[in-house]
Amino acid sequence: MSEIEAAVPQQKTWPSIDDTAPKEQGGPIARQGFSYQDEIAVGFLLDMIEDAGLTKIHFETHDDIILVRGPGATPAQSTAEFVQVKAGEPDKLWSVADICQRKKRDAKGTSIFETSLGRDGHDEIAVFRLVTLRPVVSDLTSLTYAFGSEGRKPGCEAMMALEKALNAKFPGLKSPKDNSCDYWLENCLWEVRHDLKTVQKANTVRLFTLAEKTGQPLLLEQIDVLLTEMRVWVKAAGDAKWMPDKAKKIVTRAEAVGWWQQRLAKLAQGAYAPSGGTLAEKMKAADLPQSLIAMAVDLRLSYAAKVRTATYMEPDLTEALQEQVKSTAQSLSANLAAGLLDLEGPQFHALCLLEMNALNDARPSGSKDQAAFLKGCLYDIADRCLLRFDRAAL
Repeated sequence: MSEIEAAVPQQKTWPSIDDTAPKEQGGPIARQGFSYQDEIAVGFLLDMIEDAGLTKIHFETHDDIILVRGPGATPAQSTAEFVQVKAGEPDKLWSVADICQRKKRDAKGTSIFETSLGRDGHDEIAVFRLVTLRPVVSDLTSLTYAFGSEGRKPGCEAMMALEKALNAKFPGLKSPKDNSCDYWLENCLWEVRHDLKTVQKANTVRLFTLAEKTGQPLLLEQIDVLLTEMRVWVKAAGDAKWMPDKAKKIVTRAEAVGWWQQRLAKLAQGAYAPSGGTLAEKMKAADLPQSLIAMAVDLRLSYAAKVRTATYMEPDLTEALQEQVKSTAQSLSANLAAGLLDLEGPQFHALCLLEMNALNDARPSGSKDQAAFLKGCLYDIADRCLLRFDRAAL
């Protein structure tokens, strides 16, 4: 190295979040009851399908969720949004004290604020987001405003007061890239997403709107099936470990858009098929024998006739049985798609029928046998492209 080169300070090189193993594996190992976080993650998947600027999403790597934006050729031209999702907070408003509270009094770096700022140690430009069930006290309200709005400009009274409060708690605190409290405040969005049902409803509306934009509106039950599959997808990504399954933990926009286009195409193919035709095609693709296919088509036709007959059973009972079959079919199909069931077509079909028998056996003692109705309903769902028996076709 020449004397001139030695005199010039060498700029530190930062690793990309895609190439750096997380410091902790506690999230994927111990994540239970994360329905709220998974539903939030599904919403971000929907964002990525619609937004070309959102290029990939990490699930349970360096933070609960990481949103990577930017078309840059190098990570340094990209932005990584580190998202913390807080679903288990107490029934009270969030305060400055809450985000500054450490897990133990002397456990440096363990508060929500310290942890979030500490994520700023990668080649990507770091921004931050907190998603909570509960609202915030007035001291934190500025963080809930959109970036660039009048209420959160760095020089405004509320932001200056918040910066003073955080600096008083953690004087001199800086990120690995030497950014301070003011950087976090300028780049942190606090989002309140009330309860699980509210988030689920928002995702349902969002998926319906996305389908409408493609010119292919979906039925509510089709949307339910797709959302269930997405929930299983993000849960499996969160459960996976960086080694050896890093690829499962990072979902790219190409993957998400490809999945969406494939699902729309398959639903469109089934939308105009002759009644029972789609069912027979799907069972044939799953290598099921013609005798089973014929019986399945017959059961479906019998089921359809019973549904049209008002006197067959009480409407409430009909709806309850249909909902049970739909829910069971969703779970089975989603588990197969996620690789949680290692079954070929004939085995999966047999499992579906066993589950229908189990639903029938679980009915109150002395009630009318409904095994044929339940199986007919299952085959009707398959005929409408909401269930497939062949994993390769998912």
